[in-house]
Amino acid sequence: MLSTLLAFLGACTLIAASPGPSTVLIIKQSLQSRRSGFLTVLGNETGVFIWGVVAAFGLSALLAASQIAYDVMRIVGAVVLVVFGVQTLRNARRHKAAGAADDGWHGTQKSGWASYRDGLLLNLANPKAAIFAMSFLPQFVPVGAPHLPTMVGLAALWAVYEVGWYGAYVWFVGRMKQVLSRTGVRRRLEQVSGGVLVLLGIRLGLES
Repeated sequence: MLSTLLAFLGACTLIAASPGPSTVLIIKQSLQSRRSGFLTVLGNETGVFIWGVVAAFGLSALLAASQIAYDVMRIVGAVVLVVFGVQTLRNARRHKAAGAADDGWHGTQKSGWASYRDGLLLNLANPKAAIFAMSFLPQFVPVGAPHLPTMVGLAALWAVYEVGWYGAYVWFVGRMKQVLSRTGVRRRLEQVSGGVLVLLGIRLGLES
């Protein structure tokens, strides 16, 4: 069991280290505040756990088997990514037009619920997350172990582990606050983040 857990945590590390929409959103929200960034992490990992539970009950197999259901979720996920990206680009443009001082960032702070909701929505709107959970978690269920509780436990461990991993991103952005608080730097990062989210959304929407 110990060797299985170590292998599982190693795989979780590789997954978390692979950049994706969640990473971009977490960094973007962390530019606002550590609180916003961390609540986005919690929302994202709630989605990870939900997909893990869905996979444990075998429901994500239905999504994998139904092309229509998958395509609907794919389009919804693409729209969510593009909307987040466009909002980020508009915020960067508004701050530029406002001509905020270089020694501060005066953007509107998201509420805690809004940050959590964004992280959750981005994860749940991604059909790849559901399919991946279905194919990933069963590989680490030991022979003879009860399938359902073991997969739910692994899903919880996966989510908790990623809270720590992405929490380090939030901490790092906070440590770089003196540099990132300059309006020009933050605006550029917002532009990059928004552009990446839009491109990821377009790619997801065009995939077959």
